[in-house]
Parts: sequence; structure tokens; C-alpha cells
Amino acid sequence: MTRIFLIGYMGAGKTTLGKAFAREMGLNFIDLDWYIEERYHKTVQQLFSERGEEGFRELECRMLHEVAEFEDVVVSAGGGTPCFFDNMEYMNDCGDTVFLDVEPAVLFRRLRVAKQQRPLLANKSDEELMDFICEALQKRHPFYSKAKHLFKADELEDKKQIQASVDSLRKQLNK
Repeated sequence: MTRIFLIGYMGAGKTTLGKAFAREMGLNFIDLDWYIEERYHKTVQQLFSERGEEGFRELECRMLHEVAEFEDVVVSAGGGTPCFFDNMEYMNDCGDTVFLDVEPAVLFRRLRVAKQQRPLLANKSDEELMDFICEALQKRHPFYSKAKHLFKADELEDKKQIQASVDSLRKQLNK
């Protein structure tokens, strides 16, 4: 029975690497945000607006506990998931946790092109975006650093890099 939780900031590659890794290992892949949206028939943004951050984080925690019961799964947690309640400890108790560590400049490059799809970032200038990323990483690092494994995920730009990262993660997890 395998349970792997990928954590890290938005744009770290949790979905990109998670899907490729799950496919290679014959595991199911679950993106926690997508799972929540499917269950509630609303976007994360809508749920956040309706319930506020506290209400959304409670719902997210319940859904995390639900998917953590699944077997043979790779779960991509939301960027903030590890930072609330006992979510980080809970994921560590349920399986392997992997912090996808990415340099701020790489996150900036990835998020800059996807800014319009991410309401938190949509109207930020380049300077504001970089400041926002650095500030958020600083706040979240104490939680992210509790992961059982640290994985450098700066190179996920093409199929070759993704495959190399899958191979490297496989070795690191002894899978």
C-alpha cells in the first residue's frame, strides 16, 4: 500500500510531477483542489469566497482526511494545505510526504505566465508577484520543511526533465 503526498507552493509542479510519477508507478493520482471542486461542484475560488478562508480550510481538512484513506495513491495537496490544523502531521502519519522545493525565481517564471488563472496573482506587477512569492514561501517554509522528503523540483519544463524527475523521485522514495 502506497500513499504519497506532494506539498509545495503553487507552481512547484505538484500536479505535473504527481501525474507523471503516479502513471509510472501504476498509482492513482488525486489533486486535492480538483477533488474538492468535484465533490462540491464549485471552484476553490467560489468556495473560498462563500466560506472565507477558515471555512474553506475546514472543508479542505475534511477532504484531505478522506483522500488519505485511499490506497496506492499520489495526492497533490493545495499549496496552503500543510499550513493549517494538524494537516502536515496527519499526512506524515498516513504516508510519505514530499516537499517540492523550487527556487523563487523559477516559481516567478512559472506563475507569471499563469497569472490570469490564479485569482490571488491576477493583478500583480512583476515586482509585487516576486514579493508575494517570497513572503508566502517564508511563512509556509516551517510547515513544508516537516515533510519526510525534500525534492528539488526546479526542472519540470519538458518531457525529458519530467521523466528525469520521476526517476530521481523514485530513487529517493525507494520505489
